[in-house]
Amino acid sequence: MGRCPTGAVPGGFQRGGRKRGLQTDLQNEIVQEIETLLGCQSIADLDFEAIEMAARRQTLRLAARALEQRLNTDTSDHVGAQLPCRCGGSAQYHGRHEKTFESVLGPLHLQRAYYHCELCESGFCPRDRALGLESFSLTPGVLRMTGSAAARVSFEESSGLLHELAGVEVSTKQVERAAEALGAEVAVDEHQQVEKSREVAPTMYLGMDGTGVPMRTKEVADRAGKQADGSAKTREAKLVTVWTAESRDQEGRPVRDPGSVTYSAAIESAAALDTSPNLSDFAERVLREANRRGFTEAQRPVVLGDGSAWIWNSATELFPQATQILDRFHAKEHLSQVGKVIYGDSSEAKSWTQARYDELDEGRLKCLMQALHRHAGQHKVARDCIRYVWNNRRRMRYPKFHQQGFCTSTGVVEAGCKVVVGTRLKRAGMHWTVKGANAIIALRCSKLSGRFEDFWERRSDQTKVAA
Repeated sequence: MGRCPTGAVPGGFQRGGRKRGLQTDLQNEIVQEIETLLGCQSIADLDFEAIEMAARRQTLRLAARALEQRLNTDTSDHVGAQLPCRCGGSAQYHGRHEKTFESVLGPLHLQRAYYHCELCESGFCPRDRALGLESFSLTPGVLRMTGSAAARVSFEESSGLLHELAGVEVSTKQVERAAEALGAEVAVDEHQQVEKSREVAPTMYLGMDGTGVPMRTKEVADRAGKQADGSAKTREAKLVTVWTAESRDQEGRPVRDPGSVTYSAAIESAAALDTSPNLSDFAERVLREANRRGFTEAQRPVVLGDGSAWIWNSATELFPQATQILDRFHAKEHLSQVGKVIYGDSSEAKSWTQARYDELDEGRLKCLMQALHRHAGQHKVARDCIRYVWNNRRRMRYPKFHQQGFCTSTGVVEAGCKVVVGTRLKRAGMHWTVKGANAIIALRCSKLSGRFEDFWERRSDQTKVAA
């Protein structure tokens, strides 16, 4: 077919030819295959599952052969004796090279024009670039399937599901490499896409939290941790989530609006040097997510969190105008712990704790502090709780917050830690590198936040431009 015609994509393939004839031939072959599968059996005697699975395999096989033939008969990706290489050198044509790609139709054996550059000692095929076939011998369709599966379940389970549900053969190691590479692309895209993507509700909630991720030994070497010997086995993934709660339950309490929750997370620091003019990596992440959701444009921005100092330091620095609310259930956990230490597992402990709960809910913090002070002399846990309540007293004005119609619990945030990180990265036997964990976290955040489709469109557009 010769050189690529004017206006065509270099490395692509020319249109035209016997399209209708090919379509008719393929259709006739499929019908013939199905008739062969059905044979002369009575409909009542058919093993329908076996028939439909066999029909799918045969149909995909025929479609793969037709696509393979169409691509291999087109040689327009040979665009001359040499092409410029990305390194700045000149790549020479070295004939047509065959390679097998795993596609949603099954294996494709494709012959492509190959160019080799002596300057950087590497080669490339223009058609691979044009069709998005440069990564892992997987077609774009299979790469997308692989990323979607690996975002949800383990690499090994993903490999099994791709085989069982799609008839696609991707090894466990291929799944791991492809998913982590795709997740790294998502992470880069997340840094770049910061424009507002949704309508701004009157009240917007932003929460921050952290959860440990089990790491490989080299990733926690010389790091202080919670083990008995002072070592660490995990690194903390920090998460920011934004949501709305304009809906109300039967008692008039705010309820999270379905589909309103978005996430962004990574294993990164929330701390920055006092002398540095730059924000920490996690603070930058929080700002990006807030911008995407229009958090600061809301009439009533609210930050929710537990008692961690880094959360409130970040909130005060980034959103000084926002209302800060300490998670009410987190506060109650502290009070419950005090009651158990003082009274043990007894009815008196339950009675004492419930009284403190009531004081908290009713805003009687002075009475609450007095009750804690009675035990401060003998119990360190009581002294710690006094400090906790005092440091967060302005974030614990629950009667006022309820009157304003605000949420006072971080269930959405804690659930986010489990959904985004826990259910995928904290399963038995899993140990991660920071790079690998952050890639899968980015992939999960994109999927769970409903942003993966937009990412994939941008990725496809970039592939076309690069070609």
